[in-house]
Amino acid sequence: MTVRRAHADEETPLLHSDSHETRKRKHTPIPWGQFSILLFVQLAEPLTSQVIYPFAPDLIRNIGITHGDETRVGYYVGLMQSIFFATQAMTVLHWSRISDHIGRKPVIMTGLMGLSLSMYCFGLSRTFWGAVISRSLNGALNGNIGVMKSMLAEITDPSNIAQAYAFMPIAWSTGATLGPIIGGTLSHPAERFPNVFGQTEFFKKYPYFLACSIPATFSAVACFITLFFLNETVRNPLSIRQLLRLSPKVAAVEHDAQLPKSLDVDDSSRPLPLRRLLIPRVIIAAANYAFLAIVDITLRALQPVFYSTPVALGGLGLNPQTIGLILSLYGVTNGVMQIFLFGKIHDRFGTKRVYMAGLASVLPVFALFPVINELARLEGLSSTVWALVLGQALLSIIVNFSYGCVFIFITASSPNKASLGSVNGMAQMIVSIMRTVGPATANSLFSLSIDQQHHYMGGYFVYYVLGALVCVSLWVGTFLPERTMSDGAAAEEGEDS
Repeated sequence: MTVRRAHADEETPLLHSDSHETRKRKHTPIPWGQFSILLFVQLAEPLTSQVIYPFAPDLIRNIGITHGDETRVGYYVGLMQSIFFATQAMTVLHWSRISDHIGRKPVIMTGLMGLSLSMYCFGLSRTFWGAVISRSLNGALNGNIGVMKSMLAEITDPSNIAQAYAFMPIAWSTGATLGPIIGGTLSHPAERFPNVFGQTEFFKKYPYFLACSIPATFSAVACFITLFFLNETVRNPLSIRQLLRLSPKVAAVEHDAQLPKSLDVDDSSRPLPLRRLLIPRVIIAAANYAFLAIVDITLRALQPVFYSTPVALGGLGLNPQTIGLILSLYGVTNGVMQIFLFGKIHDRFGTKRVYMAGLASVLPVFALFPVINELARLEGLSSTVWALVLGQALLSIIVNFSYGCVFIFITASSPNKASLGSVNGMAQMIVSIMRTVGPATANSLFSLSIDQQHHYMGGYFVYYVLGALVCVSLWVGTFLPERTMSDGAAAEEGEDS
């Protein structure tokens, strides 16, 4: 039997714009069964990452690492939270590349069990370094972000991928809402619920275990759901034993040998080496994801600090309950807008325009911080100030539309479908680095700006720097391609309707 090899190399787009195919493509329904499982599984990460936020300062105080110095609590809390992204940055690319060879399911299940075990360990931690090691394991064992994005791209097509990405923020918004509620309500259960847990010495000795056990158990349940109900999307994956025995090059040859002889063998049937993925199209998409991530996370890190800082120092002086209410309103509104508006806006204006508009919307958001503070100095917390705070929170939702767009660009940049996990992993590795340094950088700039000794640019130095960062991000965005195949599919659907 003659085996023919189709011509495909690293410069061949995964989603090429063939006009004949685009004209024929109709809108395909989302495969809700598999897609719902992916959303459910994705919920594990925001739950495990957000659950510690309410009690993290209390944990730091109780383990005694600060020796009673309140000014050092924030430093150690930030270190403990950043360590997750730091260790994730070191391993996420490797997990994604492994998933290209052995399949998505084994990697997702490993990540979920890693989340579960590390959260149980975190709840049992009684020293600072025990908590740090648990968070490190949490990040190192969890390579699911890039893998699940790859899986989503594999179960959708250009006609429905934008609609699918519109639903992805639901999991994060839900986890970001439920996590703090669980952490705040179930920490110190012996004190909060003495009738139920007051006689249990275990919960007195480990006051944070119950709060940590909820997301840990959820992750374990999600692992079994993945095992029994999630379908593998990698064709002819290698076994783990084969992968351990073989070098990457030999693994690729072995992968070809496993393909049925009746099938054509081409470059799309196997993952490409990492060096062949470092092409302009992939680098540009990953760079845009990285800039979007650091712009967004600096904004999210800055908002609560600005809200809580006294008016005289450059903030609003709000209490934690009010800040939580504002952020909860943002989370709920963001989820609703993503579901009902992103797909329609994307189909109407195209991937690049929506991406650029979402990124540009952060400029007025940063500009409103000093305006709100100046008005608060003049009028106090007047109705005008509250209207601007609400408007700013709602305006900051628009940038989230850019995430769905950049995921489409990353998917389209992959040289072939078999390398999709590696491309997503490479992008996620860079983003994890940005998320490690972003919050600390933004909050340090804010502290430097309001410092009474320096008081740079009237206390608003941080907003000038972050505004400049947005402008650089917009410049990087100009290198993105004008159209993707999902734009063509959307345009064709519009013509047919």
